[in-house]
Amino acid sequence: MSHSTYNKQWAEAESALVDLLQQEIPPEPPKPEKDRLAAFQLLATMYIKYIQIFRKLEQSYDQIVHPQKRRVLRHVLDGAMGRILEIKHEMVNLEFSEYHYFDDVLSDLKLTPNDVEIPIPKYFINEKMEILKEREKLLGQILTKVGPQDKEDHKEEVKMSLEDAIRIIQIHERARQGRLRAKFMKEIREQEEREIKAQTRGPPTLDHDVAAVRIQKVWKGFAQRRRTKKDRDEEMVFIGMAPPPMPTSLKNTPQALALKTESQRRQTQGTYEHEFQQSLVTIKEKIQETEGPDIKETMMDQIRQWFIECRDSSGKFPEYPDEDDGGSAAIFKQKTPEELEAEMREKEEGGGKKKDKKGKKKDKKDKKDKKDKKGKKGKKGKGGDDEEEEEGWKMAPSSFVPAINEGTDDYKGIWQTRDEKDNFSQKHDSELIKEEKRKEVEEEIRLQVDELMRTELKNLKAAVDRDKGKKKGKKSGKKKKKKGKKSGKKGKKKKKEKDLTPDRTIESLYEELIMNGIIVRTPNIKLMDYEGEYSYLGTTLRQANIEPMPSLSDVRRLVTEFGILPLGSPAVHEKAPLTKSILLAGPRGTGKKMLVQAVCNETGANMFDLSPANIVGKYPGKDGLKMLMHLVFKVGRELQPSVIYIGDCERMFKKKVPKTDPTDPKRLKKELPKALKTIKSDDRLLLVGTSRCPFDGEMKPLTSCYQRIILIPRPDYASRHLLWRRIILKNNGVLTAHLDISSLSKVTDGYTPGHMATAVQQVLTERRIQTLSKKPLQAVEFIAPLARIDPIYKEEEESFKSWYAKTPLGKKRAKAAAADDDDGGGGKGGKKGKKGGKKKGGKKKKKK
Repeated sequence: MSHSTYNKQWAEAESALVDLLQQEIPPEPPKPEKDRLAAFQLLATMYIKYIQIFRKLEQSYDQIVHPQKRRVLRHVLDGAMGRILEIKHEMVNLEFSEYHYFDDVLSDLKLTPNDVEIPIPKYFINEKMEILKEREKLLGQILTKVGPQDKEDHKEEVKMSLEDAIRIIQIHERARQGRLRAKFMKEIREQEEREIKAQTRGPPTLDHDVAAVRIQKVWKGFAQRRRTKKDRDEEMVFIGMAPPPMPTSLKNTPQALALKTESQRRQTQGTYEHEFQQSLVTIKEKIQETEGPDIKETMMDQIRQWFIECRDSSGKFPEYPDEDDGGSAAIFKQKTPEELEAEMREKEEGGGKKKDKKGKKKDKKDKKDKKDKKGKKGKKGKGGDDEEEEEGWKMAPSSFVPAINEGTDDYKGIWQTRDEKDNFSQKHDSELIKEEKRKEVEEEIRLQVDELMRTELKNLKAAVDRDKGKKKGKKSGKKKKKKGKKSGKKGKKKKKEKDLTPDRTIESLYEELIMNGIIVRTPNIKLMDYEGEYSYLGTTLRQANIEPMPSLSDVRRLVTEFGILPLGSPAVHEKAPLTKSILLAGPRGTGKKMLVQAVCNETGANMFDLSPANIVGKYPGKDGLKMLMHLVFKVGRELQPSVIYIGDCERMFKKKVPKTDPTDPKRLKKELPKALKTIKSDDRLLLVGTSRCPFDGEMKPLTSCYQRIILIPRPDYASRHLLWRRIILKNNGVLTAHLDISSLSKVTDGYTPGHMATAVQQVLTERRIQTLSKKPLQAVEFIAPLARIDPIYKEEEESFKSWYAKTPLGKKRAKAAAADDDDGGGGKGGKKGKKGGKKKGGKKKKKK
C-alpha cells in the first residue's frame, strides 16, 4: 500500500480517538454507576473501540516511513496500548474474573472476533533486532561449549520400557516375514502369467472398428467425469463449502508480494531515520553559526535594558533570577519591571518572616496535629454516610489519557493540515527541525548569557552598594548548601540492596547462568502458533448464571494483555497496572510452556528456568540460593525484558513432599516472594509459573505468589476443528474430501492440542507423506494413536473449575453472584448495595 493509505488510516484512528476522548474527559464529573451490568457494557464498548484504534495505529506505525510522524504515532500508540490494559484491569475488578465475553457488544457494533484480536506491535522486536542478534550469537557460542555434555545427559535420560522394546522387535520381524511372503507370491504369479501367455499365443481376433469404439467410449467417459469433478469442485469453492486450492508457487501470490513490500518499507524507515539523525546535528550546527551571535547580542541587550528600567523605577538594581526559577527566561516573560521587582520583594519578605517564626512553628504544629486527629475522628461517621450516598462504580483516573490527548493535539497542530505535496518520498521535514533546534540553541545561549550577566550585575551592585551584595551572596550560598545535604540523605535511603557481585561484569554473569542451564534458548514460537477459536456462547451462559469455560482464543488474549504488552514497551510498563507474576494452570498438553516461550519470543525477553528439576544440585545451600536469586534478578534487570519460568510450580507449595523426590521443590518458597517484592514499575520482569495439578498446592501461598491466574481448558469443538486442520498442514499433510475433519473433531472430545500433535506425528511419517497422492488421509488413521493416549475427562476439568472458584477472585465472584441472586427486584447496582449493607450490619453485631 502507498504512503497516503497509511496516512489516511492514521487520520481515521485520530478522529476515533477524539470521539473517545470526549467520553473520557467529560466537562462535568460523571455520577457513580449503580448498575454493574451497565458499567461493564460501558467498559466493554470502550475496550473494543480502543482495540480497533490500536490495530490501525500499530499498522500505521509499522509502515509509515516519515521519521517525525513516527515519533508522534509512537506516543499515541503507547498511550492507546496502556489504556487498553487499564480498562482490562477495571473490568477484572468489576466482574471479579480475568475472562470477559463481548458477544453482545460485537453484534451491536457489527464486528467479527478477528476485528478485535489484539495485535502484538512489531516494533518490540524490530527496534532491537541488532541487540537480539548479538545476544543470540553469544548464546550460541556459549552453548557450543556446553552442548556435547547436554547431549550425553539427554542420551542417558532416554529409557525404553520392556513393552515398547518387544513391540518394536515384533514390528520388524513381521515386516521381514511379510517381505519374504510377498516375494514368494510374486514369483508364483509371474510363473502363472508366463504359462498363460504360452497357451494363448496367436493373432488378435477383434475387429478394428469395434476396438476403436471401445477406446472412444472409455476415453470420453473419463474426460466427462474429470470435467464434472472440476465443475463440482469450483462450485463448492464458490459457495464457501471447500477451501480454495493452494497455489503452485507461493512467490507470486498477493500475500507474498505484500509481505515483500512491508519489509522494504521497514528498510526505508531505517535509512530515513539515519538521515534524520544526521540532519539534527547539521541543522543545529548551522543555526549556532548563523543565528547564534545575533541571539546572544539581543538577549544581552534586553537584560541590560531590564537592569536600567528596574534601576530607574525602584532606585536599585534587581535580583537576578536563579537557575531553578528559569534564569533570564523569567525576565523575557510579558511582565513589567515593577511586577518583577514586587515579586522579588515578596520573596525576600517571606524569607525574613520564616526566620523570625522558627520558634513558634513547633507549638503551632503540635496544636495542628491535635486538631487534625480530632477532625479525623469526627469525620469517620460522616465519611461512611457519604460513601453510602455515592455508592456505585466510578472510572479510576487514567495515566494514559493525558498522553493520548497530547499526541492528538500534536497531530492536529502539525500534521492534520500540513501540505506535503512536495514531500512525495516522505523524508524528514527540515523546517520542523529548525523550529525545535532554534529553541535548543536559545536555551544553551541563555545559560551562557546568564553567567555573563550575573557577573556584570554583581559588578554593578558592588560599585553602587557593596554591603547589600555581600549579604545576599551569603544567603544564597547557605541555601544552596542545605539543599545539597537534603539530596544526599535521600540518596542514602534508596541504597538498601547489597550487591553480591560488585566486581563482575554482566557478560560474565550472563555466561555463568547459561553454563549452569538457568538461561535457556527458546524455540522460535509465536503467539499466533497457539491457535484456538473464539467462544461465541460466553455472554449467553453468564446471563443464565452458568460460568463458561474459556476458549483457547481467550487464553491467548489474556497472555497478550498481562504478559506481552507490558513487557514489550517500557513506557506502558511504567504507568500501567503492575503485573509481577502469572500462573498458567491447565491439564497436560494444553500448551502452557509453549505460551511462556511465545511471550519470550514476542518481546525479545531472556528466559530464566527456575523449575525444581532444572536447579537440582546448582547453587547449593542458603548462600548459594541467595546468589542464584541475586544473579537472576540482577541479569534480568540489566538485560530486560526478562521472563522467570517455573514449571510445576504447585510443588513449591505442597504440604508434604515425598522423601523420594530429589528435586527439593520447596527450595525457593521463601526467597521467591521476597524477590518479587523488589520488582518495581521500572523493572520489566515477569514470573510465569505453569501447573498441571494446582489443587495439590496450598491455596493461600500459591495465590499470594502469583498475581494473575489464567485457567487453560481443554479445547472445544470449534478449536479442535481448527487445530486438526492446522496441525495436519504443518506436518506436510494434505486436506482432501476423504478426510472428515468434522467427525474427527467430534470423536476427539477431551484430547488436548499436545495429544493431537503427537497423533499426527505418528501417522504422518516420511513414507506416509510420499503415498498421500495415491492414498489420501482418512480420519480412521488417527484413532489408533489417540487410543493409546488417555484423554482429559470431564471430571478432571471440573476439578480445575472448582479449584479456580476457591481462588480469591473466584470467591469474590461467587459472593457477588450470590448477592445478585438474593435481590430479586432492581438492578445489579441495587444488589451490590444490599450486599454492602449486610456486611456492615454483620460487623456491628460482632462489635456488640
